[in-house]
Amino acid sequence: MARMHRRKRGKSGSTKPVMKAKPVWVKYSDKEVVNLVLELAKKGKSMSMIGLILRDTYGIPSVKVITGKSIKKILEENGLKPKLPEDLQNLIKKAVNLRKHLENNKHDVHNKRNLQLIESKIKRLVKYYRRVGELPKDWIYIYDQAKLQVE
Repeated sequence: MARMHRRKRGKSGSTKPVMKAKPVWVKYSDKEVVNLVLELAKKGKSMSMIGLILRDTYGIPSVKVITGKSIKKILEENGLKPKLPEDLQNLIKKAVNLRKHLENNKHDVHNKRNLQLIESKIKRLVKYYRRVGELPKDWIYIYDQAKLQVE
């Protein structure tokens, strides 16, 4: 499939190996994995960072295979779900940082265009998350509010 804002095709990504059962080398029970997820979430780690830490530090290849639930579902059940979805949060941070850059560098036309592309991605994601029910129907992206949210 082609990229959204480029004229080239994207590189193919790797896929996770199919695992139906808990690997034999994992020494953690499902309750221990849930506790690790909650502990890392309370420290302020994002869902993707939690997955990376569990994989690299604790040797847990997939939380879903061990617990039967995704990290997002575990956080929802325990009231630790973030206000915004992670991909939207990352795009908003990128847009805020780019606007700060453009305040100092007014003639940087390439990054002006990049800001337009990032903000269009944000608007498409917001539209999707409103339709799915992740965001309230009246939620809109406003730079001033996003700036306060990121800082």
